[in-house]
Amino acid sequence: MTEMITIVAVGVGLASLILNGQKNVREDIKSLEARFDRIDARFEKLEVRMGTMERQQAKLEGLLEGLREAISGRAPASR
Repeated sequence: MTEMITIVAVGVGLASLILNGQKNVREDIKSLEARFDRIDARFEKLEVRMGTMERQQAKLEGLLEGLREAISGRAPASR
């Protein structure tokens, strides 16, 4: 009978350790998901900013080419 009580006690102890470990892993995963959500939001903002800068740069390049043509009186060399 003593062996049976010991086996049950060890089983209960192991079960509590396993369940506690699973709880900690779930909390860690939720924390990581929150971090990834914040990183995704930052990347989306960065993509928007980069798109805006690309359009502005293209506009400036066009203006510079027009200015170059106006100053030199000829068309720019093709690329």
